[in-house]
Amino acid sequence: MPNKTRFVDWLNIALMLLSAGLAFYLPFELFLLAYAVLGPLHYLTEISWLHQRQFFTTGKHDYLWLIAVGALLFLVSFGASFGLGTYGPPWGASLTYLAFIGALAMVLFRQWTSKWMFILGAALLIAGLVRQSAYLIFFAIFLPTLVHVYVFTAAFILYGALKSRSTPGLLSFVVLLSCGTGLLLTTTLGYGAVDEDVRSKYALFALLNVAVSHLLGWGSVDVYASPQGWAIMRFIAFAYTYHYLNWFSKTSVIHWHRVSLKRWAIITALWLGSVGLYFLNYEAGFITLFTLSFLHVYLEFPLNHQCFIGIGRELKQRWSAAAKAGVKSQQPALEDRSR
Repeated sequence: MPNKTRFVDWLNIALMLLSAGLAFYLPFELFLLAYAVLGPLHYLTEISWLHQRQFFTTGKHDYLWLIAVGALLFLVSFGASFGLGTYGPPWGASLTYLAFIGALAMVLFRQWTSKWMFILGAALLIAGLVRQSAYLIFFAIFLPTLVHVYVFTAAFILYGALKSRSTPGLLSFVVLLSCGTGLLLTTTLGYGAVDEDVRSKYALFALLNVAVSHLLGWGSVDVYASPQGWAIMRFIAFAYTYHYLNWFSKTSVIHWHRVSLKRWAIITALWLGSVGLYFLNYEAGFITLFTLSFLHVYLEFPLNHQCFIGIGRELKQRWSAAAKAGVKSQQPALEDRSR
């Protein structure tokens, strides 16, 4: 195993522990800072990297579908100004669903006719799916947030560890799950006071905390002043902060930083402008960068599908190798019995 890969695996374990420690003591502040500073740079650099690799789809222009869906998401999410307010939540979930399914079609098929038939078949199911609260909650809330930053990040770590046969990589996968689970179990360790300014800024994201609370069976809890509320916030802050740090730690592995000086200049200018907007007015920054945030989630969907396919392939190869080894080990015993 290359020393570079081993170093990155150990570095990521250190970043996980750092993120978990900061999330334990300053969950709200850490999240808001990471989202405003690291988030925009992550969106911009990842989209640039994905573009260099044709977004991991089978067609050169497949990504245009994801961009179109992302643009529509902005309209339905802020549709009150357009008379669409009551249709925002279900349409938002359905657009994310169509982006996710469309990305799968772009990975599985090469012909446009096959892709469109697959997407059309998935679209026909929406009429029934929108009646299911689990569908709305998963696609509107969890998939573009915690599934993206925690579940998919864990999947990438596992795939990389399996592919490189890295023991530190597998250990980092275990540490990631342990940190997340451990922070969710901190309900007996109390909580602190949350500044009013922090509360007003985090109100933009609080629906996620409420959804997690109900998913865990805790019902309605005080997001800012309860042990359960702080446990959830610690987990969310950890998941987001490490997700960003994990991306920046992989420059030597996937080389996302190898772009022209002109592109770096554009990325840097946009990033500095985004961070400045967040510090001037956090809500304005959130709304302005909303589409870019979701767009990077949508454009990553094909890679997410590729990752899970890769995990399945790696596990299948190991299963087959183990089965063959088992058969070979039994052959001497069978030969002895036959004598």
